[in-house]
Amino acid sequence: MRNKLNARNITYFSVILILVLVMLFSGLQILESTIFSPEQGTEEHISKMITRNGIDYYPRQDITVIMFLGIDQYGPVTDSGSYNNTGAADMVTLMVFDEQSETYSVLGLNRDTMVDMPVLGIGGKVAGTQNAQLALSHTQGSGLEDSCENVKKTVSNLLYGLNIDYYFSMNMDAISILNDAVDGVTVQVTDDFTSVDPTITMGEVTLRGQQAINYVRTRKEVGDQLNISRMKRQESYMKGFLSALFGKMDDSGAFAVSTYEAVSPYIVTDISTTTFSSILQRYSKYEFSEIISPKGENVLTEEFYEFHLDEGKLDELILQLFYAPK
Repeated sequence: MRNKLNARNITYFSVILILVLVMLFSGLQILESTIFSPEQGTEEHISKMITRNGIDYYPRQDITVIMFLGIDQYGPVTDSGSYNNTGAADMVTLMVFDEQSETYSVLGLNRDTMVDMPVLGIGGKVAGTQNAQLALSHTQGSGLEDSCENVKKTVSNLLYGLNIDYYFSMNMDAISILNDAVDGVTVQVTDDFTSVDPTITMGEVTLRGQQAINYVRTRKEVGDQLNISRMKRQESYMKGFLSALFGKMDDSGAFAVSTYEAVSPYIVTDISTTTFSSILQRYSKYEFSEIISPKGENVLTEEFYEFHLDEGKLDELILQLFYAPK
């Protein structure tokens, strides 16, 4: 069943998104029967035991993982009517809730990371794999749940078969809607946006509408054009957004309801309100642990940038977050 609930680094983007979700969904459980599917993620862990330095490590069963996607696509979420679409995932972030330590961590994956992604053929079935940027894994499928599931498979395969419990995806328009809902976001602009948006001048600027999208989305012809630099701008934006958001929230729930109604055409998720309520109840008092981004190297090809992961560092990171010794 379709769920049309319906970009220091990029991981701050997801931290704030989660805070927005907490505020929006907490007052909207009455809409469950008409908007959300009650189904929950029930996938079993498919990771296997691995051995490092003579020590056996097993997949952790006491964590919950939620994947957040920011899609480089404008307009309401729609079905492409095909087994591919044009919406790349410019943000791919995992929230990892640790039930043992009662903390949560944020894992931000560079959208340029080179991965082996499933390629969908006619009928939407997997026809093979292709080594490409992680962002392109969302272009496989109709742009709805099947595309989100394809990103989920790609990320899972990258992380040794990690079980990802839920996903939440949003299009670009959601950024300007949320931005203007809090009456704009003030940032310190340190990169030259003249060729992209001359209204974004150097120094302190309060972003409005399309400016917000340009600030967090654009990297070509801005600064060194690297995704890492864009991730830093997103950090700056999210800090400003958080400050503005706290100033708008009230006890009546009116802000949450109106904002939800405005943003709902631009998001896709498999999280029902019942499930989200359960997640909030279980994890709302968990403490933040850390923000992590896998190490690697940016490589400029003839056409685009590729981010090549440091496999050794990635292995250490996977063991740290998702495995435990026997």
